[in-house]
Amino acid sequence: MPDPRAPRGIRHALVYVLALTAVAVLTGATSLLAISEWASDAPQPVLATLGGRLDVLSGRHPVPDEATIRRVLARVDGDALDGAVGAWLADRRRATPRTSGLCGLAVDGKSLRGAARAGGRRIHLLAALDHTTGLVLAQLDVQEKTNEITCFQPLLDAVADLAGMVVTSDAMHTQREHANYLLVRGAHYIVIAKDNQKKLREQLKSLPWCEIPLQGRTRSTGHGRSEIRRIKVATVDNLVFPGARQAVQLKRRRVNRKTGRATIKTIYAVTSLTAEQAAPAHLAALVRGHWKIEVLHHIRDTTFAEDASQLRTGNAPRVLATWRNLAIGALRLAGTTNMAAGLRRNARDANKPLALLGLT
Repeated sequence: MPDPRAPRGIRHALVYVLALTAVAVLTGATSLLAISEWASDAPQPVLATLGGRLDVLSGRHPVPDEATIRRVLARVDGDALDGAVGAWLADRRRATPRTSGLCGLAVDGKSLRGAARAGGRRIHLLAALDHTTGLVLAQLDVQEKTNEITCFQPLLDAVADLAGMVVTSDAMHTQREHANYLLVRGAHYIVIAKDNQKKLREQLKSLPWCEIPLQGRTRSTGHGRSEIRRIKVATVDNLVFPGARQAVQLKRRRVNRKTGRATIKTIYAVTSLTAEQAAPAHLAALVRGHWKIEVLHHIRDTTFAEDASQLRTGNAPRVLATWRNLAIGALRLAGTTNMAAGLRRNARDANKPLALLGLT
Protein backbone atom coordinates (compact mmCIF):
# COMPACT_ATOMS: atom_id res chain seq x y z
CA MET A 1 0.00 0.00 0.00
CA PRO A 2 1.45 3.43 -0.94
CA ASP A 3 1.57 5.92 1.95
CA PRO A 4 -0.20 9.15 0.89
CA ARG A 5 1.47 11.21 3.64
CA ALA A 6 4.62 13.31 3.44
CA PRO A 7 7.48 11.47 5.20
CA ARG A 8 8.22 14.34 7.56
CA GLY A 9 6.42 14.20 10.87
CA ILE A 10 4.92 10.70 10.55
CA ARG A 11 4.42 9.15 14.00
CA HIS A 12 2.50 6.01 13.06
CA ALA A 13 3.32 3.71 10.13
CA LEU A 14 0.59 3.27 7.51
CA VAL A 15 0.46 -0.48 8.06
CA TYR A 16 -0.11 0.12 11.78
CA VAL A 17 -3.05 2.48 11.23
CA LEU A 18 -4.63 0.18 8.65
CA ALA A 19 -4.15 -2.92 10.80
CA LEU A 20 -5.70 -1.17 13.81
CA THR A 21 -8.79 -0.18 11.82
CA ALA A 22 -9.16 -3.63 10.25
CA VAL A 23 -8.98 -5.42 13.60
CA ALA A 24 -11.29 -2.89 15.27
CA VAL A 25 -13.94 -3.49 12.58
CA LEU A 26 -13.60 -7.23 13.28
CA THR A 27 -14.62 -6.49 16.87
CA GLY A 28 -17.76 -4.64 15.74
CA ALA A 29 -16.54 -1.02 15.56
CA THR A 30 -18.83 0.93 13.23
CA SER A 31 -17.32 4.43 13.39
CA LEU A 32 -13.94 6.13 13.55
CA LEU A 33 -14.61 7.05 17.18
CA ALA A 34 -15.27 3.41 18.04
CA ILE A 35 -12.08 2.39 16.21
CA SER A 36 -9.98 4.92 18.14
CA GLU A 37 -11.55 3.82 21.43
CA TRP A 38 -10.80 0.18 20.70
CA ALA A 39 -7.19 1.09 19.86
CA SER A 40 -6.84 2.99 23.13
CA ASP A 41 -8.07 -0.01 25.12
CA ALA A 42 -6.15 -2.68 23.19
CA PRO A 43 -3.52 -4.64 25.15
CA GLN A 44 0.09 -3.66 24.54
CA PRO A 45 1.09 -7.08 23.09
CA VAL A 46 -1.70 -6.72 20.52
CA LEU A 47 -0.48 -3.26 19.53
CA ALA A 48 3.05 -4.63 19.17
CA THR A 49 1.80 -7.42 16.92
CA LEU A 50 -0.01 -4.87 14.74
CA GLY A 51 3.22 -2.96 14.16
CA GLY A 52 3.09 -0.20 16.77
CA ARG A 53 6.42 1.44 17.52
CA LEU A 54 7.77 1.28 21.05
CA ASP A 55 8.14 4.59 22.88
CA VAL A 56 11.37 4.11 24.81
CA LEU A 57 10.44 6.78 27.35
CA SER A 58 7.08 5.36 28.35
CA GLY A 59 7.76 1.75 27.42
CA ARG A 60 4.42 1.61 25.62
CA HIS A 61 3.14 1.44 22.05
CA PRO A 62 1.20 4.68 21.36
CA VAL A 63 -1.94 4.62 19.24
CA PRO A 64 -3.23 7.19 16.72
CA ASP A 65 -6.13 9.37 17.80
CA GLU A 66 -9.40 9.67 15.90
CA ALA A 67 -8.24 12.68 13.88
CA THR A 68 -5.13 10.85 12.69
CA ILE A 69 -7.13 7.78 11.71
CA ARG A 70 -9.60 9.98 9.83
CA ARG A 71 -6.84 11.76 7.88
CA VAL A 72 -5.09 8.53 6.93
CA LEU A 73 -8.24 6.71 5.80
CA ALA A 74 -9.43 9.76 3.87
CA ARG A 75 -6.26 9.82 1.77
CA VAL A 76 -5.38 6.16 1.38
CA ASP A 77 -5.61 4.62 -2.11
CA GLY A 78 -8.97 2.85 -2.18
CA ASP A 79 -8.21 0.86 -5.33
CA ALA A 80 -4.94 -0.44 -3.90
CA LEU A 81 -6.62 -1.41 -0.62
CA ASP A 82 -9.48 -3.21 -2.38
CA GLY A 83 -6.93 -5.01 -4.52
CA ALA A 84 -4.93 -6.13 -1.50
CA VAL A 85 -8.00 -7.31 0.45
CA GLY A 86 -9.44 -9.06 -2.62
CA ALA A 87 -6.14 -10.87 -3.21
CA TRP A 88 -5.95 -11.91 0.47
CA LEU A 89 -9.47 -13.35 0.36
CA ALA A 90 -8.86 -15.01 -3.02
CA ASP A 91 -5.76 -16.78 -1.64
CA ARG A 92 -7.77 -18.20 1.24
CA ARG A 93 -10.64 -19.10 -1.09
CA ARG A 94 -8.24 -21.24 -3.14
CA ALA A 95 -7.06 -22.94 0.04
CA THR A 96 -10.64 -23.74 1.11
CA PRO A 97 -11.84 -27.29 0.30
CA ARG A 98 -14.45 -27.02 -2.42
CA THR A 99 -17.11 -29.37 -3.68
CA SER A 100 -17.12 -30.23 -7.35
CA GLY A 101 -19.43 -28.28 -9.60
CA LEU A 102 -19.92 -24.86 -11.09
CA CYS A 103 -18.62 -21.85 -9.20
CA GLY A 104 -20.71 -18.69 -9.40
CA LEU A 105 -19.48 -15.11 -9.11
CA ALA A 106 -22.13 -12.48 -8.38
CA VAL A 107 -21.62 -8.89 -9.58
CA ASP A 108 -23.76 -6.17 -8.04
CA GLY A 109 -23.51 -2.62 -6.71
CA LYS A 110 -24.38 -0.93 -3.42
CA SER A 111 -24.69 2.74 -2.50
CA LEU A 112 -23.42 4.01 0.85
CA ARG A 113 -26.56 5.97 1.64
CA GLY A 114 -25.22 8.02 4.51
CA ALA A 115 -22.00 9.00 2.74
CA ALA A 116 -23.33 11.62 0.35
CA ARG A 117 -20.94 13.81 -1.60
CA ALA A 118 -21.45 17.44 -2.55
CA GLY A 119 -24.57 17.76 -4.65
CA GLY A 120 -26.16 14.74 -2.97
CA ARG A 121 -24.20 12.08 -4.90
CA ARG A 122 -23.73 8.89 -2.93
CA ILE A 123 -20.66 6.69 -3.03
CA HIS A 124 -21.53 3.60 -5.08
CA LEU A 125 -19.40 0.45 -4.91
CA LEU A 126 -19.50 -2.43 -7.39
CA ALA A 127 -18.41 -5.79 -6.01
CA ALA A 128 -17.83 -9.39 -7.14
CA LEU A 129 -18.73 -12.11 -4.63
CA ASP A 130 -18.06 -15.85 -4.77
CA HIS A 131 -21.36 -17.76 -4.41
CA THR A 132 -19.87 -20.68 -2.51
CA THR A 133 -17.71 -18.98 0.11
CA GLY A 134 -19.40 -15.57 0.26
CA LEU A 135 -16.04 -13.82 -0.14
CA VAL A 136 -15.72 -10.48 -1.95
CA LEU A 137 -12.94 -11.01 -4.49
CA ALA A 138 -13.01 -7.50 -5.99
CA GLN A 139 -14.59 -4.12 -5.35
CA LEU A 140 -14.55 -0.88 -7.34
CA ASP A 141 -15.78 2.64 -6.77
CA VAL A 142 -18.25 3.73 -9.46
CA GLN A 143 -17.17 7.29 -10.08
CA GLU A 144 -19.54 10.22 -10.51
CA LYS A 145 -19.17 10.56 -14.30
CA THR A 146 -19.76 6.89 -15.12
CA ASN A 147 -21.97 3.97 -14.08
CA GLU A 148 -21.84 0.27 -13.22
CA ILE A 149 -21.79 -0.82 -16.86
CA THR A 150 -18.44 0.81 -17.63
CA CYS A 151 -16.96 -0.59 -14.38
CA PHE A 152 -17.90 -4.22 -15.08
CA GLN A 153 -14.76 -5.17 -16.97
CA PRO A 154 -12.29 -3.22 -14.77
CA LEU A 155 -13.85 -4.92 -11.73
CA LEU A 156 -13.38 -8.43 -13.12
CA ASP A 157 -9.87 -7.60 -14.36
CA ALA A 158 -8.93 -7.77 -10.67
CA VAL A 159 -10.13 -11.41 -10.42
CA ALA A 160 -7.12 -13.45 -11.48
CA ASP A 161 -8.75 -16.89 -11.74
CA LEU A 162 -11.94 -15.98 -13.60
CA ALA A 163 -11.65 -18.86 -16.10
CA GLY A 164 -14.32 -21.49 -15.54
CA MET A 165 -16.43 -19.33 -13.24
CA VAL A 166 -20.07 -18.46 -13.98
CA VAL A 167 -20.73 -14.74 -13.62
CA THR A 168 -24.24 -13.76 -12.54
CA SER A 169 -25.61 -10.23 -12.56
CA ASP A 170 -28.81 -8.23 -12.77
CA ALA A 171 -30.37 -7.03 -16.02
CA MET A 172 -28.23 -3.87 -16.12
CA HIS A 173 -25.21 -5.99 -17.04
CA THR A 174 -26.95 -7.91 -19.81
CA GLN A 175 -24.60 -6.35 -22.35
CA ARG A 176 -23.03 -7.90 -25.44
CA GLU A 177 -19.67 -6.33 -24.57
CA HIS A 178 -19.76 -7.99 -21.15
CA ALA A 179 -20.58 -11.39 -22.68
CA ASN A 180 -17.71 -11.12 -25.19
CA TYR A 181 -15.33 -10.10 -22.40
CA LEU A 182 -16.28 -13.11 -20.26
CA LEU A 183 -15.94 -15.53 -23.16
CA VAL A 184 -12.44 -14.19 -23.93
CA ARG A 185 -11.51 -14.69 -20.25
CA GLY A 186 -12.73 -18.29 -20.40
CA ALA A 187 -15.68 -17.62 -18.09
CA HIS A 188 -19.41 -18.23 -18.48
CA TYR A 189 -22.45 -16.09 -17.77
CA ILE A 190 -26.10 -16.22 -16.81
CA VAL A 191 -27.91 -12.96 -17.56
CA ILE A 192 -31.49 -11.79 -17.17
CA ALA A 193 -33.26 -10.43 -20.24
CA LYS A 194 -35.43 -7.37 -19.63
CA ASP A 195 -36.43 -4.26 -21.56
CA ASN A 196 -32.84 -3.07 -22.00
CA GLN A 197 -32.42 -6.04 -24.39
CA LYS A 198 -35.83 -6.02 -26.11
CA LYS A 199 -34.88 -8.18 -29.10
CA LEU A 200 -33.34 -10.82 -26.87
CA ARG A 201 -36.34 -10.79 -24.54
CA GLU A 202 -38.78 -11.11 -27.44
CA GLN A 203 -36.79 -14.02 -28.82
CA LEU A 204 -36.87 -15.76 -25.46
CA LYS A 205 -40.59 -15.16 -24.97
CA SER A 206 -41.38 -16.51 -28.45
CA LEU A 207 -39.80 -19.91 -27.78
CA PRO A 208 -42.34 -22.79 -27.57
CA TRP A 209 -42.28 -23.00 -23.78
CA CYS A 210 -45.66 -24.73 -23.67
CA GLU A 211 -44.15 -27.70 -25.49
CA ILE A 212 -41.12 -27.89 -23.18
CA PRO A 213 -41.63 -30.09 -20.11
CA LEU A 214 -41.06 -28.79 -16.61
CA GLN A 215 -37.48 -29.59 -15.61
CA GLY A 216 -37.29 -28.48 -12.00
CA ARG A 217 -39.45 -27.36 -9.11
CA THR A 218 -38.42 -26.12 -5.67
CA ARG A 219 -40.34 -24.79 -2.70
CA SER A 220 -39.16 -22.55 0.13
CA THR A 221 -40.59 -20.49 2.97
CA GLY A 222 -39.30 -17.42 4.73
CA HIS A 223 -39.82 -13.70 5.28
CA GLY A 224 -43.55 -14.28 5.77
CA ARG A 225 -44.14 -15.94 2.42
CA SER A 226 -43.93 -19.27 0.63
CA GLU A 227 -42.42 -19.53 -2.82
CA ILE A 228 -42.50 -22.11 -5.59
CA ARG A 229 -39.94 -21.84 -8.39
CA ARG A 230 -40.30 -23.71 -11.68
CA ILE A 231 -37.66 -23.89 -14.40
CA LYS A 232 -37.68 -24.81 -18.07
CA VAL A 233 -34.53 -24.84 -20.22
CA ALA A 234 -34.09 -25.03 -23.99
CA THR A 235 -30.94 -25.44 -26.06
CA VAL A 236 -30.62 -22.58 -28.57
CA ASP A 237 -28.15 -21.49 -31.25
CA ASN A 238 -29.71 -18.45 -32.91
CA LEU A 239 -30.19 -15.88 -30.16
CA VAL A 240 -29.00 -12.32 -30.68
CA PHE A 241 -26.50 -12.59 -27.82
CA PRO A 242 -22.84 -13.67 -27.97
CA GLY A 243 -22.15 -17.24 -26.95
CA ALA A 244 -25.74 -18.05 -25.91
CA ARG A 245 -26.23 -21.80 -25.62
CA GLN A 246 -29.32 -22.23 -23.42
CA ALA A 247 -32.48 -20.23 -22.80
CA VAL A 248 -34.10 -20.33 -19.38
CA GLN A 249 -37.66 -19.63 -18.22
CA LEU A 250 -38.16 -19.20 -14.48
CA LYS A 251 -41.61 -18.88 -12.92
CA ARG A 252 -41.91 -17.73 -9.32
CA ARG A 253 -45.18 -18.07 -7.44
CA ARG A 254 -45.15 -16.27 -4.10
CA VAL A 255 -47.90 -16.43 -1.51
CA ASN A 256 -48.08 -13.97 1.36
CA ARG A 257 -48.75 -16.21 4.34
CA LYS A 258 -50.53 -13.45 6.21
CA THR A 259 -52.87 -12.18 3.51
CA GLY A 260 -52.97 -15.22 1.23
CA ARG A 261 -52.28 -13.03 -1.79
CA ALA A 262 -50.42 -14.83 -4.60
CA THR A 263 -48.18 -13.27 -7.25
CA ILE A 264 -46.63 -14.96 -10.28
CA LYS A 265 -43.57 -13.60 -12.07
CA THR A 266 -41.91 -14.99 -15.17
CA ILE A 267 -38.23 -14.33 -15.76
CA TYR A 268 -36.23 -15.09 -18.88
CA ALA A 269 -32.50 -15.66 -18.88
CA VAL A 270 -29.76 -16.83 -21.20
CA THR A 271 -26.49 -18.60 -20.47
CA SER A 272 -23.30 -19.56 -22.28
CA LEU A 273 -23.29 -22.93 -20.50
CA THR A 274 -24.25 -25.92 -22.62
CA ALA A 275 -26.67 -28.62 -21.51
CA GLU A 276 -23.71 -30.92 -20.87
CA GLN A 277 -22.05 -28.32 -18.63
CA ALA A 278 -25.11 -27.35 -16.59
CA ALA A 279 -28.36 -29.18 -15.98
CA PRO A 280 -31.53 -27.19 -15.17
CA ALA A 281 -31.02 -27.77 -11.44
CA HIS A 282 -27.53 -26.25 -11.68
CA LEU A 283 -28.84 -23.20 -13.54
CA ALA A 284 -31.61 -22.68 -10.98
CA ALA A 285 -29.05 -22.86 -8.16
CA LEU A 286 -26.78 -20.33 -9.88
CA VAL A 287 -29.62 -17.87 -10.45
CA ARG A 288 -30.71 -18.17 -6.84
CA GLY A 289 -27.10 -18.01 -5.64
CA HIS A 290 -26.74 -14.53 -7.10
CA TRP A 291 -28.74 -13.16 -4.20
CA LYS A 292 -25.97 -14.07 -1.77
CA ILE A 293 -24.47 -10.71 -2.60
CA GLU A 294 -27.68 -9.14 -1.28
CA VAL A 295 -27.06 -11.05 1.96
CA LEU A 296 -23.65 -9.37 2.13
CA HIS A 297 -25.26 -5.95 1.69
CA HIS A 298 -27.83 -6.78 4.38
CA ILE A 299 -25.10 -7.75 6.86
CA ARG A 300 -23.17 -4.56 6.19
CA ASP A 301 -26.33 -2.51 6.73
CA THR A 302 -27.75 -4.24 9.78
CA THR A 303 -24.72 -5.62 11.66
CA PHE A 304 -22.24 -2.87 10.74
CA ALA A 305 -24.77 0.01 10.39
CA GLU A 306 -23.23 0.99 7.06
CA ASP A 307 -26.15 3.00 5.71
CA ALA A 308 -26.53 4.82 9.02
CA SER A 309 -22.92 6.03 8.90
CA GLN A 310 -22.55 9.64 7.78
CA LEU A 311 -18.78 9.50 7.40
CA ARG A 312 -18.01 11.48 4.24
CA THR A 313 -14.32 12.40 4.45
CA GLY A 314 -12.37 11.49 1.30
CA ASN A 315 -11.91 7.74 0.81
CA ALA A 316 -12.73 6.88 4.43
CA PRO A 317 -16.29 5.57 3.69
CA ARG A 318 -14.95 3.26 1.01
CA VAL A 319 -12.09 2.05 3.21
CA LEU A 320 -14.48 1.09 6.00
CA ALA A 321 -16.67 -0.73 3.47
CA THR A 322 -13.58 -2.68 2.41
CA TRP A 323 -12.78 -3.55 6.03
CA ARG A 324 -16.37 -4.78 6.46
CA ASN A 325 -15.90 -7.07 3.46
CA LEU A 326 -12.68 -8.32 5.04
CA ALA A 327 -14.32 -8.87 8.44
CA ILE A 328 -17.27 -10.77 6.95
CA GLY A 329 -14.92 -12.83 4.79
CA ALA A 330 -12.60 -13.69 7.68
CA LEU A 331 -15.53 -14.77 9.84
CA ARG A 332 -16.97 -16.89 7.05
CA LEU A 333 -13.62 -18.57 6.46
CA ALA A 334 -13.62 -19.46 10.16
CA GLY A 335 -17.04 -21.06 9.80
CA THR A 336 -19.03 -18.32 11.52
CA THR A 337 -22.67 -18.13 10.44
CA ASN A 338 -23.94 -15.52 12.92
CA MET A 339 -21.88 -12.41 12.16
CA ALA A 340 -23.12 -10.38 15.12
CA ALA A 341 -22.21 -13.18 17.54
CA GLY A 342 -18.80 -13.53 15.90
CA LEU A 343 -18.10 -9.82 16.34
CA ARG A 344 -19.09 -10.02 20.01
CA ARG A 345 -16.71 -12.94 20.56
CA ASN A 346 -13.91 -10.93 18.98
CA ALA A 347 -14.72 -7.95 21.20
CA ARG A 348 -14.28 -10.09 24.33
CA ASP A 349 -10.81 -11.29 23.37
CA ALA A 350 -8.46 -8.96 21.46
CA ASN A 351 -6.40 -11.93 20.24
CA LYS A 352 -9.29 -13.55 18.34
CA PRO A 353 -9.44 -11.04 15.45
CA LEU A 354 -5.65 -11.28 15.11
CA ALA A 355 -5.93 -15.05 14.77
CA LEU A 356 -8.67 -14.68 12.13
CA LEU A 357 -6.38 -12.46 10.06
CA GLY A 358 -3.31 -14.64 10.61
CA LEU A 359 -1.51 -11.92 12.59
CA THR A 360 0.42 -13.93 15.16
